[in-house]
Amino acid sequence: MQNRIDNITNSLDKNKAEGIEVFDLRNKNYFVDYAIIASSLGVKHTSALLSHLKDDLKPGEKFNNIDESGDWIVVDLGDILIHIMTPEYRVKYDMETFLAGLASGKEGDVL
Repeated sequence: MQNRIDNITNSLDKNKAEGIEVFDLRNKNYFVDYAIIASSLGVKHTSALLSHLKDDLKPGEKFNNIDESGDWIVVDLGDILIHIMTPEYRVKYDMETFLAGLASGKEGDVL
């Protein structure tokens, strides 16, 4: 699993994603084991990061679903969820606070 996480974060990092964070959600009653958040430099960069992930991770990874809205892309790899957001969306939706609370077992404090 760590190798998969490293491949994802390395792909994002080498393609100029910012603020990459990994959340270990195993045994936290969440629907995935890991969540990864990264900021893009803008809408076009968000799409480009998805394209790079597809190139860098296939054929080893199965992309179960991809939800694209321009400012926010969510990639479902089954046991890993990747969020790529513009900086504005990352601030607006503050997924870090939710996921950090969930990872620490203090999700009740977040909501």
